[in-house]
Amino acid sequence: MGILIGILTFVLILISLFMVLVVLAQKAKDGGVGAAMGGGAAEAAFGAETGNVLSGATIKASIAFFVLSFVLYLGHIYQRKHAAASGSALPSISTSAPAVPAGTSAAPEAVLPTPASVPAPAATTPEQPKTNP
Repeated sequence: MGILIGILTFVLILISLFMVLVVLAQKAKDGGVGAAMGGGAAEAAFGAETGNVLSGATIKASIAFFVLSFVLYLGHIYQRKHAAASGSALPSISTSAPAVPAGTSAAPEAVLPTPASVPAPAATTPEQPKTNP
């Protein structure tokens, strides 16, 4: 399952890069960033129907992006659920007290560490400059 998630993640990255390039290649209505980033080159490659081709590619790439993102989300949930069931997940820390074996006192002695006594810095006063009479 891990290999499939890795492959799908790589495909998702490729789709997202393709979608960025397709959006930047579209010609803007008022000649903005689309014209500066190659909007004219896309028109030369696809002919007069450039807007329709690039819009269709953008729509298809965005649908693939969202579907693949949802599939990866479900895959991660599946992988996490089955990892917890098989015991290969990280151990969880319980907040309850450990069980006390029979024959021992129910309340173990609590030994609290005491902070090391650190001497306080001595209060020093600045020396007064000596005046010569």
